[in-house]
Formats: sequence, structure tokens, C-alpha cells
Amino acid sequence: MLIKLLINAIALWLAAWLVEGVHLAGNLIEVAIVALVFGIVNTFIKPLVMLLSLPMLLLTLGLFTFVVNAAMLGLVAALTQGLIIDHLWAALVGSLVISVASVFLSLVLKD
Repeated sequence: MLIKLLINAIALWLAAWLVEGVHLAGNLIEVAIVALVFGIVNTFIKPLVMLLSLPMLLLTLGLFTFVVNAAMLGLVAALTQGLIIDHLWAALVGSLVISVASVFLSLVLKD
């Protein structure tokens, strides 16, 4: 559980560092809260959204997943004060950076 929280926090920090338009709070406690909310959203809400958007996912051959990921990042930004997303493109690129970073960090930091 703590490893997943650390992976989420590092991936969010990396997205905020690389993507203009994604801003993360400098306070470590707020970053941990954002990472926790991000994990909760991805665990409980994202599967439901993926199920409801299944026709669109099939129609776009899975590319709609990028939009769902950006929406989940936007939801986390709306629920927390420690993450700010300026526009849709920042959310799309930020979610891509977070996905790649999470996969890489999950391979490096086995839980």
C-alpha cells in the first residue's frame, strides 16, 4: 500500500515537473493526499467509468482510455487543492506521463 502511494506521488510529481499546465503543491502532506485520492479514484471510480464507456472504447480501439485517464486526473484535481490542471491538453499529456512513470516505477519498486 505504501509502495503504491509512493509510486503515485512520484508519478504525479514527474507529471507536474514535465507538463506545463499541471501544478502540484510543494507541501509533502498535500502531495501525499493527492496521491492517496488518485489511488482511490483509480481503484473505485475508473473501473466503473471504463465499463460505462465500453462502446466508445471499442469504437476507438482503446484510444478512448487516454480520455478516461485525463478525466480521472481532472477529477482528482477537482477533489483536492494540491493538484491544479490548467486545460484539457495538460490533463491528457499529464495522464500519459503518469501512466508511463507508474509502469516504470512499478517494475523498479516491486511491492
